[in-house]
Amino acid sequence: MSYSLDANILLYASDESSDWHKAAKIFLEGRAADPDILCLTWPVLMAYQRIATHHAIFAKPLSPRVAWANVEKLLALPRTRVVTETETFPDDYRQATTGVNAAGNLVPDAHIAAILREHGVRRLYTADTDFRQFDFLEVVNPLLARK
Repeated sequence: MSYSLDANILLYASDESSDWHKAAKIFLEGRAADPDILCLTWPVLMAYQRIATHHAIFAKPLSPRVAWANVEKLLALPRTRVVTETETFPDDYRQATTGVNAAGNLVPDAHIAAILREHGVRRLYTADTDFRQFDFLEVVNPLLARK
C-alpha cells in the first residue's frame, strides 16, 4: 500500500509554536518504520520549503538550508518515492476535478490530488479538510488522535 503527506503535516512538525507540533513530529518519526510506500509530490515539498522559510507566515522561520535538510531526510527514508506528473496528467487532472469546483485555493490541492490519482495513491495524511472533496482519496488527519 502507498500513501502521501500534505505540506501541513510537515509544517506542524517544524513549527515548535504550533499546538500540533508534537503530534506531527511523532507521526513523521514513525514513517521510518512504516512498511508502506511514502509517495511525496514536488508541489508539497516546495510548499513546505516556501512556507517554513517565510517570515510573514512562520513565527520562527527555518533557514532555507535547515528546511531543505528536512526534505532530504524524508527523501532518504528507505520506502520513499517522489511521484510527479506523467504524460496522462491533463486527463487525470480533468478526471480528478470532475464534480469539484477546483478554483482559487483549491487548485494546488487538485494538482496534488491528480498526481496521487495518476500513481494509484489513495491515502493522504493531512489536516486540510478540502482534500475530502476528491472522492478517490482516503483523507486521514493523523494529528487528531495524537494531540
